[in-house]
Amino acid sequence: MLKILVTGAAGLIGGEVCARLAARGYDVTAMVRRTPEVRGNDGSEVAGLRTLSGDVTQPMMGMTPQPFDVVIHCAASLEFDAPEEELRTVNVEGTRNALAFAKAAGANFLHVSTAYVCGVREGEIAEGPVPEGTQFTNRYEASKAAAEAVVAASGVPFAIARPSIVLGDSASGAIRDFPSLCNVFRLMARGKITQFPCIPRSTLDLVPIDHVAGGIVALAEKMEAANGGYFHLVASTPIEAAELAHGVARVEHFPDPRVIHPDYYSPTGLSPVERMLAERMLGTFGAYFTRDPRFPDAAFRELTGITCPPTDSAWLDRLIAYGIERRYLPSAS
Repeated sequence: MLKILVTGAAGLIGGEVCARLAARGYDVTAMVRRTPEVRGNDGSEVAGLRTLSGDVTQPMMGMTPQPFDVVIHCAASLEFDAPEEELRTVNVEGTRNALAFAKAAGANFLHVSTAYVCGVREGEIAEGPVPEGTQFTNRYEASKAAAEAVVAASGVPFAIARPSIVLGDSASGAIRDFPSLCNVFRLMARGKITQFPCIPRSTLDLVPIDHVAGGIVALAEKMEAANGGYFHLVASTPIEAAELAHGVARVEHFPDPRVIHPDYYSPTGLSPVERMLAERMLGTFGAYFTRDPRFPDAAFRELTGITCPPTDSAWLDRLIAYGIERRYLPSAS
């Protein structure tokens, strides 16, 4: 039976990974920092695991090493616009501390990164190391790419899992915590954003959390075969960025945001409030609405036999319906 440590276990991905590992009967230890409970995507507390208090910013993560077979490193700062020093401390040096722990524990290291270490590149993005000279959209992407390089140079047996943009369950749309991209839906659904600037045929790779968490578990079970590999945990087909606005428009009681090419977008005609909100939205996500990266996942599928469920308009509608049910998005009454 595998003995597995999961860092960042209180987070969205880490919690669902713990839930699935525990359900499969593995010996799971969940490392937490501020939040003592570990909850799956359904919101229920995960039974059948141990929790340890740790901090990736401390040497050895502030813990005494003990034997593990696999360390699954989910802990990270996900703030795109966080100060560079903070992102380096958590995402880069924190990964270095986690690697030192894994080495002392005699463990393989499964590092959870992001597909968007591709930066501004478009077209087909290989399941391999980030090329030198890659330009990044934000400091978060840069920090995750730097962390990958630390992992590859560590001498610890490793594999790198690269989820894309994680959203709700493929069947139900359910998600325990709404990620920051969901605020784009929310602003348009509330009529706070009336224009959605994006380049035609630009895409977003949105992936269900069940595919990501299930894929991480599958990689952890096959670490010997996965050694040294990079694996995309991504949608079978990306969705056009404009579909974010179209999905909102399909809901009868929501407004109909106007999709507009960035060349013709002018915030000067907007109200002061919308202009401020639009600047924030585009400052964080605008670059993702202007390009078309493609993330083949052949290496992941060959190793695990897992294919992502459909990520089509019907799934997007389920995500929105779940947001309404949870009152994250406006209800009809």
